[in-house]
Amino acid sequence: MSIPGLDSWLDTAQGRYVLDWERTQIDAAVSDVFGYKALQIGLPQFDLLAANRIAMRRKAGERSGDVDIVCDPRQLPFATASVDLVLLPHVLEFSEDPHQILREAERVLIPEGRVVIVGFNPLSLWGARRRLPHCPAEFPWNGDYLSVARLKDWFKLLGLELELAACGCYAPPCSDEVWLQRWRVLDSAGGRWWKPAGGVYLLRAVKRVHGMRLIMPAWERRRVPRKALAPVARKEIGSSES
Repeated sequence: MSIPGLDSWLDTAQGRYVLDWERTQIDAAVSDVFGYKALQIGLPQFDLLAANRIAMRRKAGERSGDVDIVCDPRQLPFATASVDLVLLPHVLEFSEDPHQILREAERVLIPEGRVVIVGFNPLSLWGARRRLPHCPAEFPWNGDYLSVARLKDWFKLLGLELELAACGCYAPPCSDEVWLQRWRVLDSAGGRWWKPAGGVYLLRAVKRVHGMRLIMPAWERRRVPRKALAPVARKEIGSSES
């Protein structure tokens, strides 16, 4: 999926700061997911599934060149229950229909398959920056940031169960690299004292498919009369004939 302004922002101090944290967390989140097919939608400039051991790893999106499969993320060209892992880095908050994209990801996942989502946290200093006067109108401030609570509600509706959550990038979104490096001391403190307030989050959810319970009809039980047992003739052992 092509996001205007993303490439130039990734070359800034903010972009490198966020991407370093995200790549570390994504590597940890996908390294223990096994199967046959893995799909990355978003940030096709980077191989974010490199730490995963699935042999068939593909990039899908609307732009050609860096992707293996050109498609609309809202209508994935994959069979239902055919993919083991779907990675969505910064796709939902920069889409006009994020719920449909997540619904499609759930559709193509196999039972017990995983979806990994990376996004900007609206309840953070990065989210507050968007509401300040004179905020730039380009990436990443032009996105519709989705809260973790909202995504959890969507997970419940789609039968997805959250099994991993991480937040990072607690430093203010400074443009100057010197100041950004100074504020990075907040990363260690933020992980201990205000975990939900990180500028970026990663969520991993698993697709649960509950088994059906077969209800048998209540057949009327008929009692079969017991057969009377015929008496067995006893053979008397008497004295021998004279």
